[in-house]
Amino acid sequence: METARKAGVPLVGLNDSGGARIQEGVMSLGGYGEVFFRNVALSGVVPQLSVVLGPCAGGAVYSPALTDFVVMVRGRAQMFITGPDVVRAVTGEDVSAEALGGAEAHASTSGVSHFTAPNDEDALALTRRLLGYLPLNNLEEPPAVAASDPGEPAAGELAGQVPTDPNAPYDIHAVIGRVVDPGSWLEVQPGWAQNLVIGFARLDGAPLGIVANQPRVLAGCLDIDASTKGARFVRFCDAFNFPLLTFVDVPGFLPGTQQEHGGIIRHGAKLLYAFSEATVPKLTVILRKAYGGAYDVMCSKHIGADFNVAWPTAEIAVMGADGAVNILFRREIEQTPEAERAALRERLRTEYQAEFLNPYLAAERGYIDDVIDPADTRRALVRALALLGTKREDRPARKHGNIPL
Repeated sequence: METARKAGVPLVGLNDSGGARIQEGVMSLGGYGEVFFRNVALSGVVPQLSVVLGPCAGGAVYSPALTDFVVMVRGRAQMFITGPDVVRAVTGEDVSAEALGGAEAHASTSGVSHFTAPNDEDALALTRRLLGYLPLNNLEEPPAVAASDPGEPAAGELAGQVPTDPNAPYDIHAVIGRVVDPGSWLEVQPGWAQNLVIGFARLDGAPLGIVANQPRVLAGCLDIDASTKGARFVRFCDAFNFPLLTFVDVPGFLPGTQQEHGGIIRHGAKLLYAFSEATVPKLTVILRKAYGGAYDVMCSKHIGADFNVAWPTAEIAVMGADGAVNILFRREIEQTPEAERAALRERLRTEYQAEFLNPYLAAERGYIDDVIDPADTRRALVRALALLGTKREDRPARKHGNIPL
């Protein structure tokens, strides 16, 4: 770890540990502590990757947890603070090591791991592929490769990937794949908080990080897990000089008692903080819905994005037509005879859509830079990325901020 710090090169840990050696007592705990301290010291300085190839128990889990990415082998790797025997003795719960802390549990439920591989060989190959995107350290740029273009057919297909019905679901991967260089998309944490998609790709050969709402899951709403997932990824990209590309189709934050009591305000603020804090080039494309506070949070111009464009299908507003009509015209609707209310609601809804649910009000005020043909998306992003390659931010001096953890 000291050599990685001095040389400024990535650190890869191969983990297979039963935990602290009981007979060594505090000496083993001291050894752990020194490793943890260096994980923290190296955070944001050199990329740190952990490959978990077997059991990883007790204090041994904290070093991987402190690193940037965790790769786990399905069926062989486990991570847990207390093993099944201790859990059974303390709580009476009978659970297997795999169910408690296996690769699938951490990939889909806890969000501890970022990638899952079927065997050791694939885990190492995946780690090599990930390293291919990463710079050596925070003073280097991510390595570019020769550009490859998905071609005009892909550009022409873009508009058809987003349904005209604002409530119809679709897969955001279809949009990403037609914008970035072919074969360059590497999704991070694909099994956890699937309503937000994150990952690395290349645009005209240059690596960048992508954050995108996924309308196919929870209608693309932001929730607690998605906010945390996005915030950590955005902060990694900012630390290691990856430009950020954000695709927006978000109807808002997920409503409900569970979310509110779980701290969606605090967790949602993490993503807001991360985007606002980031000083790398930030590009945003609004595809369809951009409602309420979630519009601001998803890398809007107001929190420091450099290049914001919208498709003609974009709806940038405080809320959708149905909710707005019910609030703005509640008294008028209540005073209307029951038989005429449906027609009144439809007329008011149509008027609201025509006046507010379009990107042109935002464009008039400079909140977005342009309303573009979907087919021009890649070209516009490539030009913007080239322009912003020399971007420099001047922020107030401080020790560090206080992100709402």
